[in-house]
Amino acid sequence: MRVTVRLFARLRDIVGAGELTRDVATGASVGTLWNQLVADHPGLAAYARSMSSAVNADYAGPDHVLREGDEVAFLPPVSGG
Repeated sequence: MRVTVRLFARLRDIVGAGELTRDVATGASVGTLWNQLVADHPGLAAYARSMSSAVNADYAGPDHVLREGDEVAFLPPVSGG
């Protein structure tokens, strides 16, 4: 099934794009998708413990099961004041 991946800030810089389309297996989770991205872009691994994710604009954890057409956003931590 196909999902859209949105990447922000440093994650976008590492991958070289702010949006990707990915094919994932039926029953794949946000965590599965993240692991696939890390396999293709190892620089993402440094953000695994600190980034947030959302599915269709709602925060979602790594166990959230994806469905056809979902939009998954990965957001690194931000700093500032």
